[in-house]
Amino acid sequence: MTRFRPCIDLHQGQVKQIVGGTLRDEGPGPVENFTAEQGAGWFAGKFRDDDLRGGHVIQLGPGNDEAAREALAAWPGGLQIGGGIRAENAAEWLEAGASHVIVTSWLFEDNVRFSENRVKALVAEIGSERLVIDLSCRRRGDRWVVATQRWQTMTDLEVTPATLDALAEHCDEFLIHAADVEGLCGGIDAGLVELLGSWNGRPVTYAGGVATMDDLLQIDRLSGGNLDVTVGSALDLFGGSGVGYEDLVAWSRRAG
Repeated sequence: MTRFRPCIDLHQGQVKQIVGGTLRDEGPGPVENFTAEQGAGWFAGKFRDDDLRGGHVIQLGPGNDEAAREALAAWPGGLQIGGGIRAENAAEWLEAGASHVIVTSWLFEDNVRFSENRVKALVAEIGSERLVIDLSCRRRGDRWVVATQRWQTMTDLEVTPATLDALAEHCDEFLIHAADVEGLCGGIDAGLVELLGSWNGRPVTYAGGVATMDDLLQIDRLSGGNLDVTVGSALDLFGGSGVGYEDLVAWSRRAG
């Protein structure tokens, strides 16, 4: 059965929900759906108290180290950390309390060309059991292509069962955002969910587009219960109206 994985997205040191496709290095700032009054540690403590394990803290750009460390300190071993992770600092984040590090952009030379050597270097540093490979992607016709640099740069790697097979030996889990629907609360990318659900390997967490509890039911059905899911902008905890946090806590308890 699909499990709910909580998330803490950090932007400029604050917990926010952002429309994923609007993140840019230059030009106008991203479209923000929600900015929390509480700090990252408050959310981490809430997830700890409700025993929601395997969630992720994502640093969207610079200026988030302090908030990320606050979250990890609130629940040592309960959260994963992503954003700016590379071989040189991965162990440091594990020591700060992360259960796993989540890596995308650093695995690609020039943010475009996938590097098996970098994957191996990271595994040599921390072990595959502490690594989550992030293959967040954008749709290009009938394909899904991994995007780096806060989903701005398209890479040479497609999300396919063959790709997952090749990378599975190097990691413990995969995290995959459907970047085109991330933050829009307009429904999931059903094609991507079906593709990911058809693969039986490492645990995979899907993110993007969840608007209501019906979307969770659809993910569970389309994936055969093989995918976990995270919910952001639709969640009442983050100012949304489509999904109740307490409903997800109850869902997770049923999933075990």
